[in-house]
Amino acid sequence: LIGMVLGDGHIGVFPRSEVLIISCNSKNIDLINRYASLVEKIFEKSPSVSKSNGINCVKIRIYEKHISKRLGIQTGSRKKLKIQVPKWILSNKNYVVRYLRGLYEAEGSTNIHKPTCTYKLIFSNRNESLLNIVFLLLKRLGFHPHRSKDKIQISKREEFFKSIELLQFRKY
Repeated sequence: LIGMVLGDGHIGVFPRSEVLIISCNSKNIDLINRYASLVEKIFEKSPSVSKSNGINCVKIRIYEKHISKRLGIQTGSRKKLKIQVPKWILSNKNYVVRYLRGLYEAEGSTNIHKPTCTYKLIFSNRNESLLNIVFLLLKRLGFHPHRSKDKIQISKREEFFKSIELLQFRKY
C-alpha cells in the first residue's frame, strides 16, 4: 500500500482528519479491488470507491485521523520531498518486494519489442529520492537497473522476466 500511495496516492489534511486518495485507471478493476481491499484491511473500514465524471479514473478514498503518521508518508505534494523507506521495510526482503510492487503498479510499465528482442521494465517518476530508492532496492535484490533523469529500467531479458515474476507485476 505504501508504494502505491507514494506513486498514485495523495494524503490531504483537514482540521480534524486526513484523507487518503488513491487514483486508479477505471479500466483496471483488479487493481482497484486489490487496493480497496488493502485499504480496508489496514484501516479496518471500507473505503469509498467512486468513478470521476468525464475521465478514466476511479478514486479510492478514506478519511481518518493520523493517516500520514500511520503510513509514514508526509501529507501534500511529494514532488520534491525527500522520501525515506521505513526501516521495518528495509529489514525484510518480502517487504522490500511488496514495497516495490506498489511503486511499480503505480508508476511502472513494460515495453516489449520482439523483433529486436528488447524487454524493459520501466519505473518513471520525477522525485529524485524515490528514483534513488527504486534503483538501490533493485540492486539490493540482485538486478542491474539503468538510471536516467526520470526513469529506472531493467533491460536484460532474463532480469526482465525475473523481476516481473518477483514483483508479481500486474498480477492480481
